[in-house]
Amino acid sequence: MKKDDCFYLGKIVKKYSFKGEVLVKLDTDQPELYEHLDAIFLELRNNLVPFFVEHAQLHKSELLRIKFEDVDSEADADAIMKCELYLPLDLLPKLEGNQFYFHEIIGFKIVDKNFGDVGIIKSVNDSTAQALFEVDRDGIEILIPMNDEFILKVDRINHLILVDTPEGLINLYL
Repeated sequence: MKKDDCFYLGKIVKKYSFKGEVLVKLDTDQPELYEHLDAIFLELRNNLVPFFVEHAQLHKSELLRIKFEDVDSEADADAIMKCELYLPLDLLPKLEGNQFYFHEIIGFKIVDKNFGDVGIIKSVNDSTAQALFEVDRDGIEILIPMNDEFILKVDRINHLILVDTPEGLINLYL
């Protein structure tokens, strides 16, 4: 399994018991979806390694307490501490309407209601307070805030996102 075929689920943040249980900080709005997993990929030395889950349950709503098979001691748990967890992309819940996963819209065309064709989404910058579409327009980078009020329609069939940006925003880059 390659990392490109997976999505980031979370990170092991601390040990829970002397029997090898660990607590995982999940990167999701719906942690309850991940309580009944059979296996998870852990990133160990830049490789994704499958680990089988004996049991898992939510712990204080934002953490998932997991007991992996063959992780039976504090030393075993120490060996996987701070590892990132991944799952195959096909396990992501399907989104509809104007909701989307960042990886899913790479390569989509952005069309502004007033400006017209803006360009192609090359990535999403979510390192700022406001996530941004990074759009390529013939070699010029245009940044468009991913604001729900700006996004009019996500057309998955035609790989297109229709937006209505404030007047002049796109022209700032041209």
